[in-house]
Amino acid sequence: MSPGGKEYQKKRVERGLAEFNLRVIVSRTASISPKAHVFKKRFSPILLLTTEGAPKTKVNALSKAADDVFVSLGTELDLAAALRWLREKWKVKRLLCEGGGELNAAMFRGGFVDELYLTICPFIFGGRNAPTLADGEGIEGLTDGRRFKLKKSERVGDELFCVYRPA
Repeated sequence: MSPGGKEYQKKRVERGLAEFNLRVIVSRTASISPKAHVFKKRFSPILLLTTEGAPKTKVNALSKAADDVFVSLGTELDLAAALRWLREKWKVKRLLCEGGGELNAAMFRGGFVDELYLTICPFIFGGRNAPTLADGEGIEGLTDGRRFKLKKSERVGDELFCVYRPA
């Protein structure tokens, strides 16, 4: 059942949910273009989480493209405050993050990850500047790392889809 399929949408509505998920964009510097593809398909609300360190002109332009904007104090996104805002204003109880390494690292550091979906596929790339699961400040020491336990896995062709829970 595909996430965008009619059967999926029907089941969401039957469970008392909106037909489509909210779409939440995290951009500390409001660097996404208001002309980006995500803003062209208006089937569900689009929310922006950014910081007061983002250029005001960019935030203003995105405010016109998005349905709502959360501006965090300072130059770093206060994830706890942003998640509280999503819960209180938009009734978000579960959030799927498809972020890059910096967002992932911040979510891990904040203890906000209660499930990790990881796909292992036979495609190798790397190098000093290659993105990782937890970039930015990241988590450098093994003692600071977050431990997870495999909940389930499924092999599809040469790919392995894994779901982990915090240990």
